[in-house]
Amino acid sequence: MNDTNEPDAEVSSLTARLAVLTTEHRDLDAIITQISAAPPPGDELLLRRLKKRKLLLKDRISLIEQMLCPDEPA
Repeated sequence: MNDTNEPDAEVSSLTARLAVLTTEHRDLDAIITQISAAPPPGDELLLRRLKKRKLLLKDRISLIEQMLCPDEPA
């Protein structure tokens, strides 16, 4: 009986994680855009770190999306 609920729980967990990562990615994008428009002097390192974090989030989002919707049936 618990075996049938586990896939649903995993999908729910992945869906929730996807929502969190997507929100963080969108927020970082807005922050990066704002900083890029009027860059404070000496904050190039901060901007690079934010962009790197954004790319990492994008990769994780893609991975979760693939797990939720695989190309080939299992």
